[in-house]
Amino acid sequence: MSELSAVHAVRRTRLRDRCAATGSTAALISRPANVRYLTGCAPPGAALLLGPADDVLVCGMPLSGDPSEGRPAEDVRISVLPTRGGDPVVAGADLAAKSGADTLAVEEHHLTVARHRALGQVAPRMRLVDLGCAVEALRLVKDDDEIACLRIAAEITDQALGELLESILVGRTERHLALELERRLVDHGADGPAFPTSVATGQNSGCSGHLPTDRRVEEGDFLTVILGANYRGYRCEIGRTFVIGTTPADWQIELYDLVFAAQRAGREALTPGVECREVDRVTRHVLVAAGHGERLGPWTGHGVGLEIDEDPQLSPAAMGKLDACVPVTVEPGVHLPGRGGVRIDDTLVVRPEADGGPELLTITTKELLAL
Repeated sequence: MSELSAVHAVRRTRLRDRCAATGSTAALISRPANVRYLTGCAPPGAALLLGPADDVLVCGMPLSGDPSEGRPAEDVRISVLPTRGGDPVVAGADLAAKSGADTLAVEEHHLTVARHRALGQVAPRMRLVDLGCAVEALRLVKDDDEIACLRIAAEITDQALGELLESILVGRTERHLALELERRLVDHGADGPAFPTSVATGQNSGCSGHLPTDRRVEEGDFLTVILGANYRGYRCEIGRTFVIGTTPADWQIELYDLVFAAQRAGREALTPGVECREVDRVTRHVLVAAGHGERLGPWTGHGVGLEIDEDPQLSPAAMGKLDACVPVTVEPGVHLPGRGGVRIDDTLVVRPEADGGPELLTITTKELLAL
């Protein structure tokens, strides 16, 4: 068995042990990121059965060989449904019943009511129990290989953004710039963008989740870019704000320095054992003290990995503490309606002070550049 397959086998063993502790003889995993975490592969719609006998990846169609879907672990059996239109999740429950399982743990938070009902119909004598977020909990702390993938994703993202900054920007639309950035991500080795790239200029700048429009970049604009690469399933995020073509105005410098101070406070708070809401508090406090409390979003950061927005959440109501080797974003921003704003966003890995403190993965300069 290859080293990578062995890693996935260990993950499945840990999950199987958790299931056994709750009396489940089998588990059915349907959330795509969780399937990939446990098998190295996530074909569209596939489900993973951790059965009493063996582990089976149930697919609706043959594997495509697309590198973005990953490669299945060598010790996972592949079962392709004989006809199109079948449901791998329902087929997985049927396999579990036929293999003798009397209790099946399922991801209720991912299943629709109709799908859950179908499981009960295909295996009426098998008791269904909720697996909860057991796999998500296993995914929180990343191993060396996962962090290596995140580093490469960050390097690709920095390269794509750096090249854009060297090009002429005035007169080009937000939509055009976003498409160019996504092309550059792929050119540098990404499987694709980690999420829809956001380019916001002028009065749109600083908005969280802004979808690019046909507005053109103009002299004196703030330009906010938020993007990330997907590399072997692992996703990172970076956000930067620049000024276009001229010396920044006083209000732009003041707002930028404020958001930069907030982001720095959040980054410096990333230590093992710190409460997630404490990281949010110190980040948010800088902006609230300056009178921008009403303009802040519900969180100032979140976990990243096989999904771009996963636990832990850095928000006022967040529960739990950060562990070492947990990658998160710190992404405060302020948007002034009708004027624009600033957003600064980095992906970091929580590290103890003895190891140098938080590891910054996205290294594009945070200096307020005039492009």
